[in-house]
Amino acid sequence: MPDRATRIMAAMHALLSGFAPIWILTGIGYAAGRTGLLGEQAESVLGRFVFHVAMPAALFTMVSGSRPAAFAHPSMVAFAAGTALVSALGYAVGRRFFGRKRAEAAISGMASGYVNSANLGIPVAVHVLGDASFVAQVILFQVLLVSPVVLTLLDSGTHRGPAAGGLRRALTMPVRNPIIMASLLGVAVSAAGWRLPTAVTHACDVLGAAAVPTALITLGLSLYGGPAGRGRLVAGDGTGRVTGRTEVGVAVALKTLVQPLVAFLVAGPLLRLPDHQVLAVVLCSALPTAQNAYLYAREYGMDTGLARNSVVVSTVVSMGTLSFAAWVLGSSR
Repeated sequence: MPDRATRIMAAMHALLSGFAPIWILTGIGYAAGRTGLLGEQAESVLGRFVFHVAMPAALFTMVSGSRPAAFAHPSMVAFAAGTALVSALGYAVGRRFFGRKRAEAAISGMASGYVNSANLGIPVAVHVLGDASFVAQVILFQVLLVSPVVLTLLDSGTHRGPAAGGLRRALTMPVRNPIIMASLLGVAVSAAGWRLPTAVTHACDVLGAAAVPTALITLGLSLYGGPAGRGRLVAGDGTGRVTGRTEVGVAVALKTLVQPLVAFLVAGPLLRLPDHQVLAVVLCSALPTAQNAYLYAREYGMDTGLARNSVVVSTVVSMGTLSFAAWVLGSSR
């Protein structure tokens, strides 16, 4: 059995391995924006490519090959409780204290509780927990349950599309939103037990593999910003609103401190889960804000400052919280 020092070293290696691609690809995007290599419309074009093409392909492949019944596991109850509470807090704080409208507050909630479970959660889970089975459940939970709620708030709050009636918009939203549509199609394929042709699944795999790196490049492009605020971490997006450091700080604190703490209290003292399950829940809850928050804000034509800065700052801060969780909870394994 590996001693504590060995486990901690493995955890740190996993963290560095997981964080490195995030910083490298984001840095490449920033450099591309600073040099004008991809042109003035690069951020918009790449963002729409991820939202409408690459991400739906990735989600369809993932969901169609999964079994959503795994949500019934007690560990998922603990994770879901932390996500729901912290996301609701982020939404309420955005509405009450920072004057955000419904759609903007939805981004606040997402920045506070939507974890980077794919490109960071998987390598961390593999090296610290030994497998990524729980992370797969987290990904499905966010895709099938959290994302539709956020997108519904965004859709109703921005009144996008030709259908202006509330009921009509609600009924037609799955068809109009590629993220939800791809997820629902994946659920249908999974529930029916269909096996798609290899050519189809391979094409979706190749296309979906472009989602995360392109999203990070797009995030890097956004960090350079427009002519009025280039190179500034905390700035507006040209809409006249400036995202304050306090608002970003609150979102990051909720994401990296409050969410894992709530998950620990639910998984440990309340549900009394085994130590290895508590560790899995806390580690996944301590992951930083996913770049999806920025992509959704950009796609819906909203202030991207809060989402963008929350992704960047929480990614830095979470290196400490993830290391602390692996050190404290990992010693009991």
